[in-house]
Amino acid sequence: MTSVQTILARTLPLWCAFVALAAALVILPGCDSFSRHDKELTQPRITVAPYDASLGDVLWAVIPLTNETGTEVFDPLVVSDKLVAAVEEVVGVRAVPLNRTLEAMRSLGFKGVRDPGQVRQLAAVMGVDGIIVGTITAYDPYDPPTIGLSLALYARSDAMRGSHGPDQIDPRTLTASPVDTQARPTARLGDRPTAVVSANLDAKDHSVLAALRDYAQGRHDPISALGWRRYTASMDLYTQFATQHLVAALIQQEQQRLGPLAVEIEKNPTP
Repeated sequence: MTSVQTILARTLPLWCAFVALAAALVILPGCDSFSRHDKELTQPRITVAPYDASLGDVLWAVIPLTNETGTEVFDPLVVSDKLVAAVEEVVGVRAVPLNRTLEAMRSLGFKGVRDPGQVRQLAAVMGVDGIIVGTITAYDPYDPPTIGLSLALYARSDAMRGSHGPDQIDPRTLTASPVDTQARPTARLGDRPTAVVSANLDAKDHSVLAALRDYAQGRHDPISALGWRRYTASMDLYTQFATQHLVAALIQQEQQRLGPLAVEIEKNPTP
């Protein structure tokens, strides 16, 4: 064996040990950070309805949104269903599944709901406290995406002022037939919406991105490759943000309408 071979034979095990140690030092902190990340969960922002939750949740329905974008590259029912899901996220509000609203509309012979009279009639048949009517005004799924929504909330004045009177929400309403008028008696909805919101959410707008990042807090893995930007890479996820953003704006208007009661409910929300 030559001197060079002898030196290599003696130093190679030490070199391999050094490489293994260096790799361990690089990997271990990463593992530790994953462990810390698993323990540091952040609760997403929650929207609380300004109604007296001790008397039961109010019940809303969503009329299928009308497509006014001029394009048919998307299904308005999919966006409408996400709007229903966004309503369900509000503490103090329940939402009727979209298919039950469609069944109720078919039973009344409605292909669409275009005037307050039809809104009131549908609300009476379904036994709901509020109905959201709206349109999709813009839709561009390419990154950065854009979606425009315009929503109006029609509400029963008795239920939507924080007091249901003697009649509280019956959970069976959610599973009853949409044409069962005995599910729960309701007062008449008003002729005008109690809240109206409209927004064109363009992901190139920094104010929209700031709102999106706030929404994504607690709803995504912050150490993933895209982080909160995954919501701009997927139109499905971006639509979830948009519907939640508009529903939160409706609730904010309701808080302003109810004034002192809304402040008290927000201070003491019921989980």
